[in-house]
Amino acid sequence: MTHTGLVVASHGRHVWVEDAQGERRICHPRGKKNQAVVGDHVQWSASEDGGSIESIDTRKNIFYRQDEIRTKSFAANIDQVLVLVAAEPDFSQSQLSRALIAARHEGIRTLIGLNKQDLSEAFDRAWHKLLAYQQLGCSVLPLSLKNPAFDVSDLQAELANRVTLVLGPSGAGKSTLINRLVPNANAATNIISQALQSGKHTTTSTTWYWMDDSKQSALMDSPGFQAFGLHHIAPTELASCMPDIRKHADHCKFHNCSHVHEPECGVRDALENDDIDPGRYKIYTELFAELSAPKTY
Repeated sequence: MTHTGLVVASHGRHVWVEDAQGERRICHPRGKKNQAVVGDHVQWSASEDGGSIESIDTRKNIFYRQDEIRTKSFAANIDQVLVLVAAEPDFSQSQLSRALIAARHEGIRTLIGLNKQDLSEAFDRAWHKLLAYQQLGCSVLPLSLKNPAFDVSDLQAELANRVTLVLGPSGAGKSTLINRLVPNANAATNIISQALQSGKHTTTSTTWYWMDDSKQSALMDSPGFQAFGLHHIAPTELASCMPDIRKHADHCKFHNCSHVHEPECGVRDALENDDIDPGRYKIYTELFAELSAPKTY
């Protein structure tokens, strides 16, 4: 007999599955490799050591990054990605853009959180760097998550009734955010870590947390990353994943314009007329070159 469950944590070949009654158990895949990721709805059956994953239900999306060697899946069936960056340490606009591009490629809503508002000078500099993203229509939320007096109601409103993957570099404050919005997050994490025998918890894989008793809103805490490969996106798809580039791409003379060197290019004309942020265009050209390079694997 099989049951429907939700994957809420993963470690190697083991996954932690929550059933319809809210109870959680360790489950193992039938094959040698675990294909389930956090956020997957699975069919599982009871076994002597917990449960076995029989199948994975059809996903509405999956969010992942891919470099030349491997693919790293973060989560499935998510409603939005919150990219959390901080005033300090300084964040990479390239990495931020890559995460936003990956989400847009999967049709997933995005928003940006800028943490450490208390560091006023650094925060002002970082806020200025994000103006181009606000002009694209991406919500940017000012945050001061370690300040107990900071009002998180605007953030909660953005997260309500959605499944949100929290993504960002190490040191941005992802764990602080989770602990502010999910009071029992540490306890839940420790239980999962002990059950999976993963020792002292560090975020090496995505973990699911319910924000409310009615289980309408959820957060997924994800590992920090130093690189975000986009090798699953074709270079010809890149412009469509960057709204400011896509806006002018229809004005090019050639239908297959790369927006890098061709004459009468609507994107490059817009750049010359200050209608595209130079930093964003630089990111586009660098990514286009990266994705167009011959594969070495």
